[in-house]
Amino acid sequence: MQRKTFRNMQCPIARSLERVGEWWSILILRDAFYGTTRFDEFQRNLDIAPNMLTRRLNALVEEGLLEKRQYSERPPRYEYVLTQCGRDFRPVLLAMLAWGNRYFAPEGVSVQLVDRETGQAVDPVLVDAASGEQLKMGRHVVAAGPAASERTRARIASAATHMTGS
Repeated sequence: MQRKTFRNMQCPIARSLERVGEWWSILILRDAFYGTTRFDEFQRNLDIAPNMLTRRLNALVEEGLLEKRQYSERPPRYEYVLTQCGRDFRPVLLAMLAWGNRYFAPEGVSVQLVDRETGQAVDPVLVDAASGEQLKMGRHVVAAGPAASERTRARIASAATHMTGS
């Protein structure tokens, strides 16, 4: 059965899922943020089959989240480095980290975000870049953008009657 593609959907969430919606991709990006760059390191850290790792790395390179760089000629060896697009995924990972700690860590926090200077744990929040204000349910809502199709506008208008915020 052929997997559905979200590439042509006029939804930034769907299009993003097309690029990183497979769990191995997100874990590879997580490890790349931890400093992992080499195939054998990814494989060891994730305990992932080599063929699956190859497919996921190639997909992340093709989508522009990772860059493949040769670091050895004999034998040819490559490392995988985050691109700007990949680095911009960091807030998504940090939001997932905080959400996972809040709801899915019955044994307690095993990984946390801390302030490097103080060592204090911090809780990431989304803020509006222009005002610096925290995004809040009810005040900040999803709206159709200038490029929205009529179908997208209708879907968002219909959802607006049920939404309390974004």
